[in-house]
Amino acid sequence: MPDIVISEFMDQAAVDSLAADFEVLYDPQLVDRNDDLLAAVASARALVVRNRTQVRGALLEAAGLLRVVGRLGVGLDNIDLDACKKRAVTVCPATGANDAAVAEYVIATAMMLLRDAYAAGTQVITGAWPRQRCMGREVGGKVLGLIGFGGIARETARRAHALGMRVMAHDPFIAKTDAAWKGVERSELENLMANADVVSLHLPLTDDTRGLLDARKIAGMKKGAVLINTARGGIVDEDAVVESLRARHLSGAALDVFESEPVTAASGARFEGVNNLVLTPHIAGVTQESNVRVSAVTAENVRRVLSGK
Repeated sequence: MPDIVISEFMDQAAVDSLAADFEVLYDPQLVDRNDDLLAAVASARALVVRNRTQVRGALLEAAGLLRVVGRLGVGLDNIDLDACKKRAVTVCPATGANDAAVAEYVIATAMMLLRDAYAAGTQVITGAWPRQRCMGREVGGKVLGLIGFGGIARETARRAHALGMRVMAHDPFIAKTDAAWKGVERSELENLMANADVVSLHLPLTDDTRGLLDARKIAGMKKGAVLINTARGGIVDEDAVVESLRARHLSGAALDVFESEPVTAASGARFEGVNNLVLTPHIAGVTQESNVRVSAVTAENVRRVLSGK
């Protein structure tokens, strides 16, 4: 019977390092077989998950020996933290391990959306030559607005500064005197939304942040701005984003996270035919390199708790 159950994909080297000392069940598809998952965790002292495995309710009831949840990432909205605390289950996110991956995604996507030239391939190969339509904007001199200013946002700010962008951020939980604000303008949310050319979200999904960017706030964004959400679905009103793009108030948007994941054909139909919209499958923080880092950090976190260190 396994000591450690890993229900979503993990770097094989990290899996092997745990398997050298513990009985490990590694099945990246286990997340989609709920009955098998419940049976597997009955003997487990550790559970390793990404964002799809729901660590709550019946799963916690089935995992009576559980001591630690290793999170391959940083978002914790799929984990009932209060229930884990009551059961003396330690929750260990891989803090910092995928910061660079998300920051690169934000900067690359901002550049692509502002330039607005990369969807011209079909026209080019059919003989059209849409040079004027593809004459987009540079990021240098533009304003990047970060909603939330934790580790990932700070990595994004560093890269934006290197490209000549002005950076402002909104985060009421970071003191005005914090050294992190050096070179970054501390802003109220409405002011940021009204002045940023690129708005990027970097905050958790909570009762307070659910629906934070609704139709009214999106309408208050600077005309021609672009919106990037790599944080969590549910923070942004996806229908309002679509309507703003269709009305050409927003000039572009990128959604890496969605209120319901994975997106189905039915829920995805609303995005059909929307120009300058990038949709990716919750992958901003997952690169070959970050997967190695996140997996190694998570394996070490799990080992430390199980070893009593």
